[in-house]
Amino acid sequence: MQRPSENKTQNMTSGNSFKQIVLFFIPLLWGNLFQQVYSLVDSIIVGKGISDKALAAVGASGTLNFLILGFVIGMTRGFGILFAQCFGREDHAMLRAYISAAKRLCIGISLVLSVVCILALRSMFMFMQTPADIIDDAYIYFVIILIGIEITVLNNLAITILQSLGDSKTPLSAMIISSLANIVMDIFLVMGLGIGVAGAAIATVLAQLFSFIYCFYKIKMIDIFDKKNYSDVEVNGKNITFELVKIGIPVAFMNSITAAGGIILQYFVNLMGSGYVAAYSACMKFASLFEQFGMSAGLSMMTFVGQNMGAGKYDRIRKGVRQGLLLATILNIPLALVQILFPEQLARIFLSDPEIISYCKDFLPILGISLFALGWLFVYRYSVQGLGNTFVPMLSGALEVIMRLTVCFTVGRASFRGIALSEVSAWIGAFIMLMITYYVVMGLKSKA
Repeated sequence: MQRPSENKTQNMTSGNSFKQIVLFFIPLLWGNLFQQVYSLVDSIIVGKGISDKALAAVGASGTLNFLILGFVIGMTRGFGILFAQCFGREDHAMLRAYISAAKRLCIGISLVLSVVCILALRSMFMFMQTPADIIDDAYIYFVIILIGIEITVLNNLAITILQSLGDSKTPLSAMIISSLANIVMDIFLVMGLGIGVAGAAIATVLAQLFSFIYCFYKIKMIDIFDKKNYSDVEVNGKNITFELVKIGIPVAFMNSITAAGGIILQYFVNLMGSGYVAAYSACMKFASLFEQFGMSAGLSMMTFVGQNMGAGKYDRIRKGVRQGLLLATILNIPLALVQILFPEQLARIFLSDPEIISYCKDFLPILGISLFALGWLFVYRYSVQGLGNTFVPMLSGALEVIMRLTVCFTVGRASFRGIALSEVSAWIGAFIMLMITYYVVMGLKSKA
């Protein structure tokens, strides 16, 4: 019996570039939004179903989550650059070799990280000056997340493989399945069984498992991964693991360096007390939601640029990046206006204390005004990565930390508004750096 063939992969090296970018972007955006939805539902259930302090505890673990999980997830995203380039030049044997090595790397690294981080976790929270009244819940929540880190990493690798091959629809379907499962399990475990933040963490890990199973099945159905289509001679004479590490580790460190900047902000917020921690957690939930539009535009560019880089089509890359910038700009106009005009209404979704809500009214409009810089940052960052240069984006992450530190020590220590200014200063600095890098790299490609 012949197995069914999946034809959702898309070669982006020819045809209408803007149409391809938009068609790839739409499912990618919806997938990222669904991911945010179950994060938002998680926060609403924790905040309203347990307490504001429980929400603060989950929020306090968010920066560590980004630091640790962001490292391995960033690494898988870096692997995707090589996957896309191989697919663009139709080198399927090398693509299969890269994916096989990537699976082994992800399993090994995630296991080591899980053990090391669980042992050091309480010390990390204490170093961050996490308030004493939320540290126990924060610890319980994140230990469970770390136990499931391998599931999360393999799920992200599977999604990266599909997206690198031009398929953003299957990850969307997976995200819908996992989001619905997460909502149901959240309600059952947190509000039904009453097991607190542990229930929210368990629901998140299980949702990732459902997504991975679905994506893995779909990958096995793609023709180029059918063993009947393998060439007689696969890849020889090339250190596949080294190539993956060389391009993946800078992306991983970029994520972790950027997360370190978030930890700096969390440190200063923690010093202000649990009320400000709750306000900051709520504000960053909206920041994470709204940034998905620019991030999805940027991720679309990484696949588009990566495939066309593999095919050597530089003029097409330039045209596509211009279109990506336009897309990000148009999308961010209404999102910026919502944050500027309706900060109190947004805050009330998560919070009930009027004083804590007032903190958000100072914070959200500043993020809204600067949202355009963040969208452009994502487009240039992922375009530069798609070109195969992951080192400069890593440096841009370091620049973000420097900008956050500088503003935190000058204005951030004085007010909650200063914390917001330190966040947006990091976006603007990294955007300028990556924009210059993109045009320099493309100029060198033209001369070559």
